Amino acid sequence: MSETVIDQVALEFREVMARVCTPVAVITAFDDQRPHGTTVSAFTSLSMGPPMVLVSLDRGSDLLAIIRRTGRFGVNVLAHDQADVAMRFARKGADKFDGIVWSESSALPRLDGTSGWLACTTESLVDGGDHVVALGNIAATGVAPVAPLTYHDRVFGTHRAFEVAS
Repeated sequence: MSETVIDQVALEFREVMARVCTPVAVITAFDDQRPHGTTVSAFTSLSMGPPMVLVSLDRGSDLLAIIRRTGRFGVNVLAHDQADVAMRFARKGADKFDGIVWSESSALPRLDGTSGWLACTTESLVDGGDHVVALGNIAATGVAPVAPLTYHDRVFGTHRAFEVAS
């Protein structure tokens, strides 16, 4: 394929994926006693038996290096009112946790106010292009009756059920 065709495919792929509604989470881990985190929208359940998730992390991510070393990560499924948290953890820098309310849970950083929480042990790390897919076994969970934050067409939102006709 020519470079022009490859560029067009990449551009259209990006547009198609923008139309897919995805959940938003902050993946966390400890580097010694210091918490680290990054925002992702590429995560999903993988298996119910045993319970597993997959999370896609940039190959050059500092967090990925920590997960490689520790073999553990947390999945903080953000609530509908946490778009500011998503934006904070999407940027680079060591001060992401400044002003964020969090606690330690299952030896991992857990953000307050989330819609869901998963503590994971790393089953394996799989190369995938410019990312690495972390497969995680679920070690602990938490859930709150709060609508999740989603990302669709390059904006944050939340899910709303269709009205059912009576």
